[in-house]
Amino acid sequence: MSERFAVEEVDAVAPPPRARVEDAVESGERKRDYLSGFLAEKPQGLKAGEPGGETYDGIIAALKDIFDPEIPVNIYELGLIYNVEVTDDGHAVVTMTLTTPHCPVAESMPAEVELRVGAVPGVGTVDVNLVWDPPWDPSKMSDEAKLELGML
Repeated sequence: MSERFAVEEVDAVAPPPRARVEDAVESGERKRDYLSGFLAEKPQGLKAGEPGGETYDGIIAALKDIFDPEIPVNIYELGLIYNVEVTDDGHAVVTMTLTTPHCPVAESMPAEVELRVGAVPGVGTVDVNLVWDPPWDPSKMSDEAKLELGML
């Protein structure tokens, strides 16, 4: 069963009409961008210490202000922070590592993390657990950190 198509040859085709500003309908008011409002909305019913909560987000922001002295990237984006937990009474536990056990800031970095996290509103006490297992490697870095270091 074969179908035949009619073929018409033409010398030229007129271009489609171009959009013009005068043709646009002006209502005078801007349409609301519902997606931006949705993305800006915080989930309801979150505790302060849960991810997305005020205290937790404050701790993450504080960690992003601490930079590795040898690498121009903050320790959070570098992947040195393995876990952050916050209890209802404001006790924060940060589990972190360093790039190597012989890192020159091995003694001072955990103290700086404790000091900065302790300054976050809503945090009462801070414990910093420095761990070496699993060892840090460049795959733990965020895409932003890899881009900053020219690894992407």
